[in-house]
Amino acid sequence: MTLRQAEEGREYIIQQINTDDDELNSFLFSLGCYAGETITVIAHRKGGCTVSIKDARYNIDKQLAETIIVY
Repeated sequence: MTLRQAEEGREYIIQQINTDDDELNSFLFSLGCYAGETITVIAHRKGGCTVSIKDARYNIDKQLAETIIVY
């Protein structure tokens, strides 16, 4: 499932990130967002969602949330 479909308050493990943009992949990696890392959806918003990765919170737009596959 994608991050947009994930339940609020539940911890997931990132399975993969479906993007061909190397710059975006590098940016996400610098935030700690990569395969095998845990991620928690704090809240779904109209334009995306707020997530917690490694004790930090980030706002992710809905297009990016669709590229992050979790289980």
